[in-house]
Amino acid sequence: MKYTQLGRTGLKVSRLVLGTMNFGPQTDESDSHAIMDTALDAGINFFDTANVYGWGENKGRTESIIGNWFAQGGDRREKVVLATKVYADMSPDGEAWPNHDKLSAVNIRRAVDASLRRLRTDHIDLYQFHHIDRSTPFEEIWQAIDVLVQQGKILYAGSSNFPGYKIAQANETAARRGSYGLVSEQCLYNLFERRAEMEVIPAARDYGLGVIPWSPLHGGLLGGVIEKQATGGRRAGGRAADVLKDPAVRTQIQAYEDLLAGHGLEPGETALAWLLTRPGVTGPIVGPRTAEQLESALRAVRLELSEEVLDGLDEIFPGPGPSPEAFAW
Repeated sequence: MKYTQLGRTGLKVSRLVLGTMNFGPQTDESDSHAIMDTALDAGINFFDTANVYGWGENKGRTESIIGNWFAQGGDRREKVVLATKVYADMSPDGEAWPNHDKLSAVNIRRAVDASLRRLRTDHIDLYQFHHIDRSTPFEEIWQAIDVLVQQGKILYAGSSNFPGYKIAQANETAARRGSYGLVSEQCLYNLFERRAEMEVIPAARDYGLGVIPWSPLHGGLLGGVIEKQATGGRRAGGRAADVLKDPAVRTQIQAYEDLLAGHGLEPGETALAWLLTRPGVTGPIVGPRTAEQLESALRAVRLELSEEVLDGLDEIFPGPGPSPEAFAW
């Protein structure tokens, strides 16, 4: 495994991030524990979750699965850089109730204590805002975060799904307060969806945030979906199925798969390896449902893409270009 520092911090994290969103809804607890053991044995030390994972009446279930894994001992907790998120409605009994969501100081305090109980730990290494809160000023958010840092309940704060201007607002407010500010941004970023290159990634790099891409295969679209359909494998679903209905997109994905087939490369591994070449990227989040999917992701860290392949990928997926030139002269 290769490691890098998370943004401007001194924290060393693996170039792959283990995403846990499938733990509970699609992967049972014992298999989830086996995947985490395999990831740790392979050197992945950066685990990402969220308080809402498990979803619906089972929200919080994923954090509990991770907490039960930590409780097995063997220095599991000590070896892991643990990241979770706050924002979603966590009202009890599925009934929406005021102040149980978003980023008010009262909800941040309530949510972090609940996550700590489920995760069976005394601190969270990276506490991330899952979405912007248009109703709560950053002065209030940083006041709450600073208290949690002083109490030792969290070490760093990060963002997720923030636009560039909100990254700037958050860290300018933090600077005025003498707070450390955001150290990471978790955003949708992959070969097919490159709009983050216009504003989000430049803002993150300027403010010293590590970029953590989620959905690196765009819901399976970049994992060889056309070839799998042709050979009777797993059919596209969700985001991949929706975009594949567009003939232009299908032609684009076919060109992608043809390019990689000509170089003997596996699509999913290549999509991950491409992200590892991108400036500012700490590491993509991989969310395996099975141990086999994790093994495939691990191979991507060792994969070196030639200039010919990188140029070919840029030709198929050119991206928006830098801002403001992407939309202005």
